[in-house]
Amino acid sequence: MDRVEEYRNTIERILEAHHRIPYGHGELESKLIIDPERNNFVLMVVGWDGKRRVHGCVVHVEIIKDEIWIHRDGIEQGITDELVASGVPKNKIVLAFHPPNVRQYTGYGIGGS
Repeated sequence: MDRVEEYRNTIERILEAHHRIPYGHGELESKLIIDPERNNFVLMVVGWDGKRRVHGCVVHVEIIKDEIWIHRDGIEQGITDELVASGVPKNKIVLAFHPPNVRQYTGYGIGGS
């Protein structure tokens, strides 16, 4: 199995586990959206919290070349630790929500390898 396929499986497994966690309030549910052809993985929350409509992105991860780019990470403990625990090297994880000039100080990849 090549590295990109390995990353796809790892990301899908992690997000599937988070997708299965029920919300403790409101009428909220998660939606897991996976586009394996374009290597995009999105975990959304949708529904109602009282009178307030909720519709937002919790996590957006994309595989670009052989790196995992985290565009949005709204998971309480963060997805990065789970990726590292699953064997993904830190230099292959890009915290894309940080500006490029800050990424070198994060301990993760800077992008563009």
